[in-house]
Amino acid sequence: MKDLLIFDLDGTLIDSKEDLVSSVNAMLAWKHRAPLPHDVVASYVGNGAPMLVKRALPGLDEDEHLAALQFFLDYYREHMLDATVLYPGVREALDRLHRSGIPLSILTNKPVRFSERLIAGLGLSAHFFRIYGGNSFEEKKPHPVGIERLLAEAAADPARTVMVGDSAVDVLTARAASVQACGVSWGFQPETFAQAPPDFIIDDLRVLAEMVLEP
Repeated sequence: MKDLLIFDLDGTLIDSKEDLVSSVNAMLAWKHRAPLPHDVVASYVGNGAPMLVKRALPGLDEDEHLAALQFFLDYYREHMLDATVLYPGVREALDRLHRSGIPLSILTNKPVRFSERLIAGLGLSAHFFRIYGGNSFEEKKPHPVGIERLLAEAAADPARTVMVGDSAVDVLTARAASVQACGVSWGFQPETFAQAPPDFIIDDLRVLAEMVLEP
């Protein structure tokens, strides 16, 4: 058994690529720029919406960046559930883990209200005792403040806590907080595990449920 499981959101639990790409490209059209390919946009995800906008629209001054960010957020707010779905096996794994009584949480760099709305829209709100986003603290991942807060709230032992994610950002966050790092082979940026290898990698979230719950 584990004391606490912490999940990244985009690219880990949810396949949100289509809606993120559509929102970024709507912003680019608004700025009279050419659209970006799906994989390029996906490579920009992981460090929060402001950084996503900076990567998609480099060279803007502060006022232009803030205006573009607002456009992106407004558009994404209206379209975040158009095509976003859970990855295969995620619902079954979360159902089983939730029934077992293990505390489950989300730590993402996506704005927290968007994250909560997505989880609610996908019918998973009851599964997580806490959802923290990129604007929940002064620092975003890979700063450890989010994990440290979750450890305190769950009274969890770091040695019995796992951070699950699809990128080096999640692994570095786990390392900074001295918890275990589980990588997923799907998602947006698993190739970044070459820079920051997790403790182990899974191909299906149901495998993690088996590992955690095995006697």
